[in-house]
Amino acid sequence: MRKLALVYYIVLQRSGKAPGVGLLHAPFSLLPMSFPRFYWDQALELAPLFNELVDRVSLDGEFLQQTLARTKQVDLFTKRLLDIHLEMMQLNKKEEIRLGLTRSDYMVDGATSMLLQVELNTISTSSNGLACGVSELHRNLVRMHERELGLDQASVVGNTAISQHAEALARAWAEYNNPSAVVLVVVQQEERNGWLVALVYFRAGYSPNDYPSEAEWRARTLIERCSAIKCPSISYHLVGTKKIQQELAKENVLERFLDNKGDIEKVRQCFAGLWSLDNDSIVTSAIESPELFVLKPQREGGGNNIYGDNLRETLVRLRNAGGNELAAYILMQRIFPPASPCYLVREGTCAKENAVSEFGIFGAYLR
Repeated sequence: MRKLALVYYIVLQRSGKAPGVGLLHAPFSLLPMSFPRFYWDQALELAPLFNELVDRVSLDGEFLQQTLARTKQVDLFTKRLLDIHLEMMQLNKKEEIRLGLTRSDYMVDGATSMLLQVELNTISTSSNGLACGVSELHRNLVRMHERELGLDQASVVGNTAISQHAEALARAWAEYNNPSAVVLVVVQQEERNGWLVALVYFRAGYSPNDYPSEAEWRARTLIERCSAIKCPSISYHLVGTKKIQQELAKENVLERFLDNKGDIEKVRQCFAGLWSLDNDSIVTSAIESPELFVLKPQREGGGNNIYGDNLRETLVRLRNAGGNELAAYILMQRIFPPASPCYLVREGTCAKENAVSEFGIFGAYLR
């Protein structure tokens, strides 16, 4: 299994090891899972609409500041991001060239048969390289075993996200129009992924852990003030917060940013239920039936969501504490996608399990 993963670059670098030493294959499914083309086509149609939406929301500084005003009172990380954003507004800093590399994640809800958005990622949209490797692995395995599997290689959708994101970065660099300028990639410690800088790509910066001291915040502010293209800019970063996602799902808010009624309806149809914790009746419902909800803090990077009994206990504690702590979270309808048998490979071992599928559509936007 390790050799198979190495062939298709489905590998991760072990922490603390030198580059190329201690490589570990990423967990992957041995075969592709079937997925109705209707939902696939729907998600592809939505991609440019969400890219346009992110750009337009990012230009409305007052909307971002007002929507996150209560959140910043109880979430220091969001406050620091908003402080940088406000400084750029006061300086009247304009981003003449804007680049967004996004990933919109979806699940099909088994109860309603609707494609629902889990979240929209605007910073460090990871796994495009791994996804392309897995896609190529699936295509070749199906090609070699078409008769036994009863599948056709053509039915396995190809994935070119990594090359298209690279092309978007290259086009943005070209728009900067200075051949001696470089692309700067901001990474976390042990990440394995003096010059004039044309473009800054944030592979890190989405977590409070990425800012262990004031030095990192000063660096983020310096980058935001400079002439380089930012991917994402501070405003694009803020558009990706959970609170903005919840606000956009409110009635008549999309109309503030999108003009075409048909496009507005397409975007709105994929929104799951999203609520502020100011809604006391929803909080009560979540406490009584926690299995139907997900509690989300304003964090990216996975592993932060709260479910089940932990959700109930957290809501009860927050409600009893009073104050503004509720503003640090949103509630989301829990999506229950249908499960299908799947062969999952982890640490060299293959096991057959029932699995649910979440898929992400990568997008690129240069303006």
